[in-house]
Amino acid sequence: MGAFAVPAPASAADGDGKGDQGFTIKDSRIAESSGLAASRMHPGIYWTHNDSGDGPYIYAVDSSTGKTVARVTLSGIGAPRDTEAISIGPGNQIYLGDIGDNLGGKWPYVWIYRLPEPKKLVDQTVRATQYVVKYTDGARNAESLVVDPKTGRAYIIDKNENGGHLYEGPARLSTSGTNYFKPVATVDLWATDAAISPDDRQLAVRGYFGGIYYDWNGGRIKRKGRLNVPLQGQGESITYTVDGTKLMYGSEGADSSVQAQDVPGGAGGSKSPSGKGSSDASGGIGGGAAGNLKVGALAFAVVAAVVFGLRRLRRR
Repeated sequence: MGAFAVPAPASAADGDGKGDQGFTIKDSRIAESSGLAASRMHPGIYWTHNDSGDGPYIYAVDSSTGKTVARVTLSGIGAPRDTEAISIGPGNQIYLGDIGDNLGGKWPYVWIYRLPEPKKLVDQTVRATQYVVKYTDGARNAESLVVDPKTGRAYIIDKNENGGHLYEGPARLSTSGTNYFKPVATVDLWATDAAISPDDRQLAVRGYFGGIYYDWNGGRIKRKGRLNVPLQGQGESITYTVDGTKLMYGSEGADSSVQAQDVPGGAGGSKSPSGKGSSDASGGIGGGAAGNLKVGALAFAVVAAVVFGLRRLRRR
């Protein structure tokens, strides 16, 4: 694997000081970062959380240092089972998706939690609202939750090795009954996380070794091309920067890195990178050094896929 290693991402200190060049999460309590969301209220802050085995916590990480500046405890909810995704909707409302189901349909329902983003970044307890969620076509595993930044409607993408679907929730989530999510579009990926661009134009979906971006169209998605997903040990998260010019990719593990890539297709006012060998809609690869890097990356991915597959078998 070392033969196919890629250069480490630049730290925030090497770039513009805002963390948009990537950073490392340095909090030892965050060993399984499974979601990522850029704060609009606090520039340079990224919210994250662990998956199963932690508690009702979310963490505010300063991207200029990689250090946690606040741990927020959610009150007013039950014990989380497997929180897998985080998103920020209109009005700086944070949505946390307790939507993981590693047994592929054991839970008859899952939950979404909503809480206001704290105005002050200090350790504190915030009361959250809990919503019961079911799928119209039966229980399933999922790790991707997105909230439309304009309408506030929530969507979930299920995690399926053969590709899944985008599930649309009701226009407004309700605490008085079950919120049913229905499939509205096919997603051609084994999805581990997703995000909607701040300008509401683009949906980015990532997996362990690749990604796809779509025109969002209010949930009526249209595939546009492939994402230039960096190689990571277990890629579990993605979010747009607040200005919409970069995608931030996170992974699980102690001292996990968050890596930045330019947003493709011009979403958020950015332009597609030129001369960097990024994939187009047909998956083409640029030439030169970038092309060679991707050949090495492909070989690495094959090896990593075998290793990861063995890990999955051991977990079962």
